[in-house]
Amino acid sequence: MSVWYKEIWTVLLLLVPISIIGAMTGLFLPLLFLLTLCLLCRQIYQISRFEKWISKGGKGQYPKTSGIWEEIYYHVYRIRKTEKKRKKKLGKLIEQFHRSTEALPDAAVVLSANDEIEWANKAAREVLGLQQSDKGQRIPNLIRFPEFIRYLQSNDYKEPVILPSPLNNRITLAVRVVPYGSGLRLLLAQDVTQLKKMETMRKDFVANVSHELRTPLTVLKGYLETLQDMDDGQSALLTTSFKEMRGQTERMQHLVDDLLLLTHLETQRRKSQCVDVPALLKQICKEGHSLGDTSRRIHLSLEAPVHIYGEENELRSAFTNLLGNALKYSPEDSPVNVRWYQSGEEVILAVEDQGEGIAAADIPRVTERFYRVEVKRPKKVSGTGLGLSIVKHVLMRHDAKLLIVSQLGKGSTFSCHFPAQRVCG
Repeated sequence: MSVWYKEIWTVLLLLVPISIIGAMTGLFLPLLFLLTLCLLCRQIYQISRFEKWISKGGKGQYPKTSGIWEEIYYHVYRIRKTEKKRKKKLGKLIEQFHRSTEALPDAAVVLSANDEIEWANKAAREVLGLQQSDKGQRIPNLIRFPEFIRYLQSNDYKEPVILPSPLNNRITLAVRVVPYGSGLRLLLAQDVTQLKKMETMRKDFVANVSHELRTPLTVLKGYLETLQDMDDGQSALLTTSFKEMRGQTERMQHLVDDLLLLTHLETQRRKSQCVDVPALLKQICKEGHSLGDTSRRIHLSLEAPVHIYGEENELRSAFTNLLGNALKYSPEDSPVNVRWYQSGEEVILAVEDQGEGIAAADIPRVTERFYRVEVKRPKKVSGTGLGLSIVKHVLMRHDAKLLIVSQLGKGSTFSCHFPAQRVCG
């Protein structure tokens, strides 16, 4: 039988003698009032005991009682016991998390919604100079690099920010913020000193080799032109050999020029001026000497008379590469559409062709250096494999992004999206 039924039956059983005695003496109402008062006093007493027990945290065994109050004590006791087990388990998980993060080679800092330090591991204390006593301090007050503060306030954590260590400026850190939970963030700092040194060595090597190759290539090209001028056409083999050597020399020259341009993009400071993009696009489309006799194929649509802040020569190089690729990788009688327009807060250059298209698996890799899509073509298409890499670097230096939409056999659209803050006219 349910405990509630027992309580009800107990009250009913007490009412029976009260009713009998009341009927015999004529004092039914006073006796009923007395019974109600006794039951109320009992409940007040039980509530007082319960409040006293629960105010002490409900620790230990609950007071002995009976009826519905015994059930209440038992349920509260069971809930507290379950919560205690859960808390103990959670404590072990937190302790395990702290131990695992303490063992991480990378610095890890837990930040609150107000950028206050809630916890930091050993590596954070070693490379960021944080102390255990810094808990509760705002991290911008401890790491005062302007680029770090801008990164923290931007709420755009897709890419890490590169900083020197506050303790040792010879150590380079890649700092990334990972949001989680409700307003909480995990700050991770990785030592990338060796990677940066290797990257610098690679850039220096490419730049030095490219510069060193320029002189011998110029000499070879000059002598080949001289030999071609001296060729009387008596030997078909000699004529073909000169032509082939000159073609390969020019290809090598283009490769060296592209490598030097990439090195320039990676190492030189940005110089911005207001660039008249519509005029620049008109000029690029008319330059037959760089794009071939293709003026009838190019359809230029200037829908927005917008200028942007940037470096004109870099933008020229990027736009020329996009247009050149569209012309090279599409049929000679197919049109190439070039659009300069505004969409929302972005200004967009779109270059659309009706060429062979790019497979979905190749799209993420086409901007890598020297990566070329392997496709069987009726004739070989010349190129260095650096054009789209140059485009990507130019757009990065202009806070823009490159989007590629393509379908095999139906063509591709390469669009450069410039943010509103780049607009200057």
